[in-house]
Amino acid sequence: MDLDEIQLTCEESMDKAVGHLKHELRGIRTGRASTAMVDFVKVDYYGAPTELRQLARITIPEPTQILIKPFDASCTKEIGKAIESAGLGLNPVVEAKQVRLNLPALSGERRKQLIGSVKQMGEQAKVSIRNARRDANKHIDQASKDKSLHLSEDNVDDAKDEVQKLLKAYESQVDVLIVAKSKEVEEI
Repeated sequence: MDLDEIQLTCEESMDKAVGHLKHELRGIRTGRASTAMVDFVKVDYYGAPTELRQLARITIPEPTQILIKPFDASCTKEIGKAIESAGLGLNPVVEAKQVRLNLPALSGERRKQLIGSVKQMGEQAKVSIRNARRDANKHIDQASKDKSLHLSEDNVDDAKDEVQKLLKAYESQVDVLIVAKSKEVEEI
């Protein structure tokens, strides 16, 4: 593996960590309703766990309400049960052909808990990014020992510097995401 491949692999891993963090942050509840809060809730649909977004149309009729209209009205009760058991802190109102979720205002303590979990997710993303740096540095060291590549110490040092620059860039992206989501949770 040459140095360019190592750096590219490292950057892809770091990018995946940031992408995963963005995906996880979408599901964190703020003062506003978001379909992302329930998209991935698993519903027992004819014995198979199926994501809610595959079973129903999810809309936001009001800023504090989520409306779920299943494509198959016979699974309305199962959707209600799945939302209750998902641990979202929401009480579904199961109607004849739809499920309505009213989002209560967040208490100060709940906001602090959510901000804490946002920060924890950010730290997990940073750990993944640092692991990608560690792996890249190991590969760079292995490549420097490979005599067929003819790498000088300067080449190896430059490659490690580039990996470190990537680390700093991706860590700053994580920090920006965490600060933005924390502010979003604090508002309203």
